[in-house]
Amino acid sequence: MGAICNTYNRPLEDDWRKQALAASIQGNKIFFYDCSFISVQDTLFDCSGLHYFKNCYIEGAVDFIFGNGQSIYEDCNINVTAWLYGAIPGYITAQKREWITESTGFVFKSCNIYGSGPAYLGRAYGPYSRVVFYECQLSNIVVPEGWDAWNYKGQEYSITYEEVDNYGPGSDTSMRVPWINKLNANEVDQLVSMSFIDADSWLGGIPQ
Repeated sequence: MGAICNTYNRPLEDDWRKQALAASIQGNKIFFYDCSFISVQDTLFDCSGLHYFKNCYIEGAVDFIFGNGQSIYEDCNINVTAWLYGAIPGYITAQKREWITESTGFVFKSCNIYGSGPAYLGRAYGPYSRVVFYECQLSNIVVPEGWDAWNYKGQEYSITYEEVDNYGPGSDTSMRVPWINKLNANEVDQLVSMSFIDADSWLGGIPQ
């Protein structure tokens, strides 16, 4: 397993609200397998490009998976450490899709979401922010509201946050913000399919 860790503020020594990237991913067609990304705030800058994270461990407190990549996270462990740093609540994602024509977004498939809560699944870093949690295990750290429009309150119509077939105590959507779940079954299928990031089969050329 490869581990990328930013040790700033571990343990808490200063203002936790300072950015401390463990990795900035700006290239296209990048595959991470069995890797760890560890920090407190803004751990993984999933900036741009097509990315696939498989069997990875990602740890942080606030906006710790952020950027405007077009990415699938599959079978990953997502550990929220907000409670340990007094950063209440925590935020797992801050996706920055800025235009309706952009194909970007974060898709979490069969991931395990846990840690020290409470935490939001995400907040909008861009006006067309798009995040999907699909068949994930959500622990009780997830706040009932689930999502935050952040600086785009009043523009929620453009935000796409979807939860499909998740399970665990944090998967109850009965008290979620009212503006999520805008996708039909076909749209969900398009996002959770590997073709979302692998339309030209670039993953097939990666050595096993």
